[in-house]
Formats: sequence, structure tokens, C-alpha cells
Amino acid sequence: MKRSNSVPEVNAGSMADIAFLLLMFFLVSSAIPNDKGFNRKLAAKCPPNVKCSDEIADRNMMRIYINDQNHIMVNENVIDISELKDNTKDFVDNNGDGSCSYCKGKGLPNASNNPKEAVLSLQASKQSSYTTFIEVQDEITKAFFELRQTYSNNILNKTIENLSEEEQMELKKAYPFTLSEAQTK
Repeated sequence: MKRSNSVPEVNAGSMADIAFLLLMFFLVSSAIPNDKGFNRKLAAKCPPNVKCSDEIADRNMMRIYINDQNHIMVNENVIDISELKDNTKDFVDNNGDGSCSYCKGKGLPNASNNPKEAVLSLQASKQSSYTTFIEVQDEITKAFFELRQTYSNNILNKTIENLSEEEQMELKKAYPFTLSEAQTK
């Protein structure tokens, strides 16, 4: 009986095909994150030699701060996220008469003079969570949506969905979304 000293060979010709098929399988079956971001229109660039920034009265500024522990502070008073939408609506839409229920005992004698002058200043600590930041943005957006919806129903006598382009512009002028996002120092 004759024995051969050769080692049996493994046919590796199809290994490249298998590796390619596995690669294709994982590429097709894996989920790719699809973050869309915020739909915000940035201010136009200020032309040279033109003063584009005006002083904003403290009365017209609502300061929102998210600290390291993800507590939400409005004008240095800690509030719950569930209060932010109503506080924002009260601050923005008080008809200039100082009847802001949110303002009493919250560090502001009055709210904004009128919705066109109201400015929300949002600051987040570097240690605050992205989730809390998004929740705050959502609550602010809901507040403006509800204000605009009320205006649309009561003044324009239409739902937001049925407004013409001209009426949508009027709505945005009545309640401009003025949000200043500042970096923490």
C-alpha cells in the first residue's frame, strides 16, 4: 500500500464569492441612520456698513437654559418640560397688556410687548443630552404651531392646511418664530 506525503488541498475558489455575498447581505439588511435635522431658516447675512442688530428689551427675551443635569431653566427658574409649551405661548402672546400668567413670580414683570418682538434664547450646557435639547425644541415648535393655528382659525377663519401662500405669509408675520441658539461659555 502506497501512501502519499502530500497534504489534501481545500478548494478556496468560491471563498471570494461567499465573502462578496455576505458583504452584500449585510449592506442591504443593515439600517442606515437617517437624521433629518431641524427645518429652520437662518437669518440673511448682514450687508457691510449696515447695523443689523437691534437691542432687545429684557421684557421681550425669554431665556431658556438646559443645564448639566438636563434641568430646564426659564429665566433662572427650573420648570418641567411639560410646562414649557404653555409658558412659551403665554410669553409670546400676551397682547402687550402684561397679563402673562407665566410671568408672575417667574422673574419677568411682563411678557413680550407683542408676538413680533418676542425672542426666545436657547442655551444648552455642553453636558446636557441631545434628547433633552430636541424635546425643548419640540415644545417650542408646538407652542408656535398652536399660536398660529389659533390665529388661523379665529382671524383668517380657515385651518392651517387650507391657507393660501399669502395667508401663510400673514400668519408667519403675525407670529414670527424668533429663536436664538447660543453656545455656552
